[in-house]
Order: sequence, then C-alpha cells, then structure tokens
Amino acid sequence: MRSPETARMRETHRRGDLVVIANRLPVHRASPESPWETSPGGLVSALMPILRENKGVWIGWAGSSETDCKTFEHDGLYNVPIYLSNEEVRDYYEGFSNSTLWPLYHDACQTPQYERRWWAPYVSINQRFAEYAANEAAPNGHVLIQDYHLQLVPGMLRELRPDVRIGFFLHIPFPPVELFAQLPWRRRLLEGMLGADVVGFQTRHGAQNFVRLVNRYTSHRGSGQAVNVNGRRVLAKEYPISIDFDRIESLANDPKIIEHAKKIRSDLGENRTIMLGVDRLDYTKGIDQRLRAVNEIFHKGNYTVDDLVLVQVSVPSRESVDEYIEVRDRIEKLVGHINGEFGTVGAVPVHYLRRSLPIEELVAYYLAADVMLVTPFRDGMNLVAKEYVASRKTETGVLVLSEFTGSAVELDRAVLVNPHDIDGMAATIETAIGMPRQEQTRRMRSLRQRVRKRTVYTWASDFTHALDAEQPRPSSATMQLPIGTNPPTS
Repeated sequence: MRSPETARMRETHRRGDLVVIANRLPVHRASPESPWETSPGGLVSALMPILRENKGVWIGWAGSSETDCKTFEHDGLYNVPIYLSNEEVRDYYEGFSNSTLWPLYHDACQTPQYERRWWAPYVSINQRFAEYAANEAAPNGHVLIQDYHLQLVPGMLRELRPDVRIGFFLHIPFPPVELFAQLPWRRRLLEGMLGADVVGFQTRHGAQNFVRLVNRYTSHRGSGQAVNVNGRRVLAKEYPISIDFDRIESLANDPKIIEHAKKIRSDLGENRTIMLGVDRLDYTKGIDQRLRAVNEIFHKGNYTVDDLVLVQVSVPSRESVDEYIEVRDRIEKLVGHINGEFGTVGAVPVHYLRRSLPIEELVAYYLAADVMLVTPFRDGMNLVAKEYVASRKTETGVLVLSEFTGSAVELDRAVLVNPHDIDGMAATIETAIGMPRQEQTRRMRSLRQRVRKRTVYTWASDFTHALDAEQPRPSSATMQLPIGTNPPTS
C-alpha cells in the first residue's frame, strides 16, 4: 500500500535525470512565511551546477515539522521536501542517526546508545526517502544518496527502481570491524548500502573496512574495491571531498576581508602569535583536549599571555542533547579556568566565540591566524583545514592537524598530532609557534598545491562519473515502476 506521504506526491511531473537525496534540503528559511535561501556549504555548491544541467531534483527534510510540504523550484533547482514529525526527528535523527551511528562511527569516543525503539523509525524514514526518490527519478536516471542518516535507502530504492544507477556517499568515517560489530542491525545496514552501484568513502581505510565487514556479516563477497552482489558489481572506493578553492582564495584577496583581518590582529595584539580553532560544538572535535594542551603551554612558562592567544570559534550544535550540553559546559569551564589563571587586565589567553560566523568573517580569521589548530579525535575529512590552506595566499602559517582526520591523508605536510596525547599536542603546538618562516612556506606551498588540485568539483565529477562506469541497469521501458511499494525489511 502506498504510504500517506507518497500519496501526497504529485502524480504527473517531470522526472529528474539526477536526484540527490540528503537528510536536509539545500535551502533553508527562518519561518514558513520567510523566503527560501540557498544553504552555505561545499556539497551544495558542488552539486548545484550538475543538478541544473541534468534536470536535477533534491529530496530532503526542510528542517521543521511543517505539514505543508509542497514541492518548489528555487534558483533553478527542483526541491522536494520530506515531512518529519517531532517524534520522528527525535527517534530517527537525534536518536538512531546521532546517538547510535554518529558516536560509533567516530571511534565510539562517546558511548553509542543501542535503543531498539529508534530502529523502526530509522527504517520508516529511510523507506519514505526511497519512495520519494523512486517517484522523482527519470527512467535510467542517477540517484546520489548522502550520508549515514540514509544507509538503508540504496537497497530500498533498488527494490523499487532497478533501472536507476545509485550512488551512496558516506561523509563521516566508516568504522573498523571491531566497532561496527557492536551494532545489532549491522547486516541490515550493510545490505542497505550494497543496494548502490558505487559506495563512496572519504578514505581508503573506510572503503577497506566496508569490504571486510561485507565479507564477514553478509552472504556477499568482495575483494579489493569490488563486491559481488548476486552477479551485480558494487564499487567501494574512496572519493575524498574537498572545498571550493577558488572561492576561498578569492575571499582571501577581498580588500574588505583583508582589512578585517588586520583589525583582528590589531585588537588581539600585533606582537602576539594568534592560534585559531574553528569547530562545530561536538564531542568528536576534541576542543576540550586542545584547551588542556594550551593550558599546559602556559603552565610550562615558555609563553605568556603577552606572547600567545587562542581564538576558539565553536558553532552550536544539537544543543538539546545531553552529551552536547555536557561538552559545552566542559569547554566553557576550561576557558574560564585558563583565562582566570593566566589572563591579565586587558589581555586574556583564550577568546571564546560560541556562534556561527559567515564565511567572509571566517576567512578574515584564517588570514589573521598564525597557527590553525584542527585536532578532532576523529573526522571523516575536516574541511576547515582545507579552507585555512586555501586562504594562505602568502604561503605562511602553520596547520596543526589531527592524524585521525581524513584530511591528514592528503595534507601530510601539515604538522600532524595525536589529540589524545595532551603533552605531545602541547609540544607540537610549541613547535608550530616557533617554526621558521622558510619551513612554513615550504609546507604551506605543498599543502596549497594539494588542495588546489582536488576541489569539491573534482569530487563531484569523479563520484558521478563512477556511476556511468558501472554496468547498465535494466531498461525502465520494459518494466512497471512499483512506486509506493514497500521493499522487504527483513
């Protein structure tokens, strides 16, 4: 039986040659009465030109519990909103996606919660996305499914539309066997992902972990970058995502932004070394460990508040979730402790900004910073590191980068650090602070060449072209599309 959500969809409309499915639409608005605005971010920027060229459709949640989810066109792109009730947001999004999968995939740096009551909503919402995609995709079209919220959609969509080519990309790390094995629903998630023709990961390790897990927990077999699924070849490969290098570099050349960067330096102290951290306020980012390392530097006495300052920008995230409230409280207490112990009248060692900043202001901070601290416990890629590199047109500045980020694979000329080792991190930051200009230039020049060579547009092109390289699907001209049919869930 067709679900109520599917029944509300238009029966006659143009179908998209390219359909993107993501948890969120690429647009947002402040209220139901406000106009839609394009959301910032590299993924939206990279996919927009391809979508416009290919009669594109983007399916996603509108970010609120509005019941009037009419399709609409914005800036040349066709948007299909998905309805989620407050209870579904709680169980599918805050529950299974972000309290089970998110911490587990980030090396269980926070204990994952395996609540049975969250699984059924996750399945149901994935089914809803699959039904919408089946209704929107053109015959023999391409469907790109984004991230951990929707890992069952590829398999569900293949049941509904075997004619389309399906790509799935995971933006966060994919865990090793010993961690993924904890999931009670491990086989179901793997088989869901195997519905795709191409399963993309940020790093080669992620792709290798996936193939190992498929061999261990499913009846299918894979080797290298390929898995055989009942005679169908599934490619499992790394496609490291990146940034719009030219846009960041252009902003870094903007006279107004350059002047703002100079003012930041003047306000903080011309003779001080400026360290910068920019992170979402999340327990995976290791902000508290970073602050402890900075505290250790001041304790050692090699630097005082007159020599050194840290600007920490923490973007609020999931503020109603207990774990996020706890990490926010820890960070704010540490900031208060460091400033109380080492600050003086007119100068503090840590400036803490708990807010989101527009990209223009972020680039000004990138230009002002001598040392960029990107030290998460685990990260799929981390684009802040690449943005900092793209902004450093003078080829100066030092990037201190956690070795547990996907970015560390490409940006190996950064100063790599283990964020679990506070003493080691403090020593590494001191090395970065004292790095000679010639060494800074040598490293930064190499980093900029890497980031310039592989942009977010390269990522989008490589991933979409990989779908064309796979074997053709059955022609939809000879089959009836079972829109609204429920695929097997066992």
